[in-house]
Amino acid sequence: MILRKLILIILMMAIPFSSHSEETALPSMSVDEILARVEKIYTASSFSAAFIQASTIKAMEITDSASGKLYVQYPGKMRWEYLKPESQIIVTDGLQLWMYRPEDNQVMLGQASTFFSEGKGAGFLSDIRLLRKDFNITLEDIRFGDYYNLKLVPLETNWDIAFVHLLVSRTTFHIAQVFTHNAYDDVTRIEIVDPQFNESFDDAFFTFKIPQGVDLLRLDDAPQ
Repeated sequence: MILRKLILIILMMAIPFSSHSEETALPSMSVDEILARVEKIYTASSFSAAFIQASTIKAMEITDSASGKLYVQYPGKMRWEYLKPESQIIVTDGLQLWMYRPEDNQVMLGQASTFFSEGKGAGFLSDIRLLRKDFNITLEDIRFGDYYNLKLVPLETNWDIAFVHLLVSRTTFHIAQVFTHNAYDDVTRIEIVDPQFNESFDDAFFTFKIPQGVDLLRLDDAPQ
């Protein structure tokens, strides 16, 4: 009985909260229609949101959790501010990427394309048009409350991404969750909480000034 209750709790946690019943009558839509509505929102406005992340390594049965704030400016600019379990900032202006870990007194500098291209790191949130460009997209029959369940399979073989599930609100067309599966069956789940659109950010917010005395590690041939 205890095991059964635990399974039910896990299943409930995996489904985004919705105040609507699964039986709510909403018009059916095609993949193209859903994407068009999503693109209209995410290409027209910058946004901020809280996020909750859980990364599971299947072979080791380990799950790490994190949370913080996300800021996005179309096209290509993102700032992830991790608050828990420890402070970390990942910011890109669309070309360069900075990863700052205050506890390690270290900044890692690299090319944004290395870390956010082809769907890695949920990079498509900053340029939603990349979904059509990089993936074969289908609408899954499995229902998650009042969310469309889109399955994204990379057009090119990618060990980092075997497929992605996007849960899209059937009423607002906001992206609620991103499930990224790699070739080893590891999963990273990102829940996007309370997105605020029509935000205004200065371009400098998506660059990073390296603090004096911090160690700099270059991850690739990023320009000086």
